[in-house]
Amino acid sequence: MFPQFSYSAEDLPVLDLSIPLRLDFSGFWEKDFRRSDNWEDELNRTMRIRQEAAARQQSSPSSGLGVTLPPISVGNVNLGGSGRRTANIVDLARLAEYISRQSTIEIIQTRNEIRVKREGDADLVCGMDYGIMQTFSNEHGVEVCGWDGQQLIFQIMLPGDLVVAHRFTVASNNSSLNLVTTITSKNRESFNLIQAFNRYDTPSDPFDCEQTLSRGIVCSQSGAGR
Repeated sequence: MFPQFSYSAEDLPVLDLSIPLRLDFSGFWEKDFRRSDNWEDELNRTMRIRQEAAARQQSSPSSGLGVTLPPISVGNVNLGGSGRRTANIVDLARLAEYISRQSTIEIIQTRNEIRVKREGDADLVCGMDYGIMQTFSNEHGVEVCGWDGQQLIFQIMLPGDLVVAHRFTVASNNSSLNLVTTITSKNRESFNLIQAFNRYDTPSDPFDCEQTLSRGIVCSQSGAGR
């Protein structure tokens, strides 16, 4: 015989059906370098495809002088400038490598918000609702986010018509994560970099600490009595 429980209407949880259900992206994620793109290999592959395409068609040299614009700097990567109107494929590849430099990320997900924490970079934060959401806008750029089905997408528009897009996809069992970063320049030049991540559990803290009035912060080994 199972025990009988009685609940009042106030005790039952309320599910807000106006907020869509999303897959679980939460957890600590470690890059799988074996399954991730190497930016130099991907650059060489892209250049080879471009050269093969150029060999199949005639192209005429562009006429006129380019307008010299101040360079755009993201991290330690300088884009444009020196008479060039837009970043070339090598610039985009170097920027993709810089943006993708983290080997671990942490994702915190609630019913209303998802937050991607990256060491050395600002968090990527998005709501769980439908539609496009703007997360910030200032003189350095504009960031929007949204959902394409169960894929989480961030798009950052930088000065000089440079666009950085991140597309996150998670396995239904929350064991693996894919991140596709696409960087597009003003002249529609683009570069893709795919990263694969595996979920891992962080080791538990070996110490329990608490703040006391008399002795300040007191720590002891986890599970040990004080």
